[in-house]
Amino acid sequence: MKVLILAAGQGKRMKSKIPKVAHKILDKPMINWVIDVAKEITDEIGIVLGNGKDLVKELLDENVKIFEQKERLGTGHAVLCAEQFLDDNDILILYGDVPFISYHTLNTLVEKHLKDDNSSTILSVRLEDPTGYGRIIKNEDKFVKIVEEKDANPSEKQIKEVYTGIAVYKGEQLKKALHHITPQNAQGEYYLTDVFEHMEKVGVVELENEIEVMGINDRIQLAEAEKKIRKEILKKHMLNGVTIQDPDSTYISADVSIGPDTIIYPQTFIYGKTTIGEDCEIGPLTRIKDCIIEDKVKIIRSECELSRIQKNVSIGPFSRLREGTELQENVKIGNFVETKKTKISCNSKAQHLTYLGDTYVGKDVNVGAGTITCNYDGKKKNKTFIDDGAFIGSNTSLVAPVNVGKNSLIGAGSVITKDVPDNALALARSHQINKENWVLKRNSENVEKGV
Repeated sequence: MKVLILAAGQGKRMKSKIPKVAHKILDKPMINWVIDVAKEITDEIGIVLGNGKDLVKELLDENVKIFEQKERLGTGHAVLCAEQFLDDNDILILYGDVPFISYHTLNTLVEKHLKDDNSSTILSVRLEDPTGYGRIIKNEDKFVKIVEEKDANPSEKQIKEVYTGIAVYKGEQLKKALHHITPQNAQGEYYLTDVFEHMEKVGVVELENEIEVMGINDRIQLAEAEKKIRKEILKKHMLNGVTIQDPDSTYISADVSIGPDTIIYPQTFIYGKTTIGEDCEIGPLTRIKDCIIEDKVKIIRSECELSRIQKNVSIGPFSRLREGTELQENVKIGNFVETKKTKISCNSKAQHLTYLGDTYVGKDVNVGAGTITCNYDGKKKNKTFIDDGAFIGSNTSLVAPVNVGKNSLIGAGSVITKDVPDNALALARSHQINKENWVLKRNSENVEKGV
């Protein structure tokens, strides 16, 4: 089995310099929704590109075979542009702007195709308003042909069952049929739908959930599509034991996994391939992307990306975990703390106004308010190592590369530029000078001067 995805359309109604299939739904490009479901069917995936092909290429895996449709002469012509991809394997054709088709539906379609030994098997759906879709013409429930909207007569336009564009074919028969179609129609294009008239046996599988075949042609449809699929995703999580306090303000992408008894508070955005364990509390006002979060984690009003968070960790409010952050069990990250490429070990805490970049923090470490790891020297990033049990006083600057020893203590306000030994007290600040009665003398002098 092969999969060919048609994604060469200009997408004029999007009114965008970005190709239509590169627009995002729940922070994931439209084309990647289709690619991901295709991967569940086969490793042999091809795609036909046209408008903005270079931008779309950047979104694709290296093993996806790319073909180009230089002229927009219809869907049949698009498939012909990938003729070398067609062989004696069955081939499933999908569309880059129909992102919500499910593996279950495609698997049902393929199984029907193989079981009935069809030349082609079409996926259809019944719509209350079928305007714009090709109508499926039948004779006593047997497929006859597909008539496109612009070529349909008034009687045919009353038919509710329409062609979704998705179908599976015997590769060699499709290849031969493509050379028999002509552009003799209202659009002057080579319709892929015309190949069915040259197929020996065509079957039809009717889809129940029309959301799966929603096409997207403009930004209104893009917003409507996201709203509908978001509702489906949230429903799935709630039925699996996740509490979502306000579905209207919660955004969770399709690849996210959440354990039971986790609570998602309002204004929360969870994207990418994030996994969240059981008994967590996420939000409100929180954004998470591509993170691994274990059980009993609390994240409030914070941002986390490309990070790993172990059990019983507390984050926020107003924390920012950037890529490469790893928090081990019982860590506490508080308000206005930012981390990047940093590992913080068990039972350590940085609770106020801190930046930790390119840093290792050992167990049972206290990082005081206002601490900064100065990791960039203007040319390269340098690392800071803080060993177990260290106490970093407030308003400390650790100028990397630097090592802070086990159970050492750094006095508040220090600028540390040299390694600190185990069990040492480090102070790096000027001596305090108190000048008694200085203010009174200054005021007296100002009076004499008439100031």
